[in-house]
Amino acid sequence: MLSRGRALVAGLSVYWKPLFRGRLLLVTNTLSCGALLAAGDTLRQAWERRREPQRKRDLARTARMFAVGCSMGPLMHYWYLWLDGAFPAAGLSGIRSVLKKVFIDQIVASPALGVWYFLGMGSLEGQTLAHSWQDLEDNFWEFYKMDWCVWPPAQLINFLYLSPKYRVIYMNVITLGWDTYLSYLKHRPKQTPLNMEEDPKPCAMEIQTTS
Repeated sequence: MLSRGRALVAGLSVYWKPLFRGRLLLVTNTLSCGALLAAGDTLRQAWERRREPQRKRDLARTARMFAVGCSMGPLMHYWYLWLDGAFPAAGLSGIRSVLKKVFIDQIVASPALGVWYFLGMGSLEGQTLAHSWQDLEDNFWEFYKMDWCVWPPAQLINFLYLSPKYRVIYMNVITLGWDTYLSYLKHRPKQTPLNMEEDPKPCAMEIQTTS
């Protein structure tokens, strides 16, 4: 039974291994980014509909998530090519370079991709740049703090043990839960700020005259 399973995997590898070579690697990274961002939104909407059964499935929203994910794929592809070229290290013997890569990824790529996500989604939703930027300001620090909790450990495993060609696909698989969180962050109901003091009556100055 075990030998049959190995033979099956070896046979299927003829089809999937080319997806991680040459130009097809860029296509694989791009489409997997879009597909898993859309999958994260699908999971988020399923949870929303469970809470609100009258709510309808928003396919346009998922399509926008897919489009933004695909736009992020090439950025991630070339970013990790550069990062691996600038800091060629793997395994525990290169732990110092690996830690540098994790740190640089967090202070450069993570905030840049966060900005790209919020502005890209806002643009596809028809928001003005000012509106999208306000949305970014409202959510960025919450996003970035959570990013520091999730991604450094995941990236440490990525840079220590995985071949560079599997970097983006690994992140895309790990990121399914993260993409669900991004969908929540972007589409959660906005709270209307309450005015601390609101006087419906205009101020008026009483002028008294003496006769």
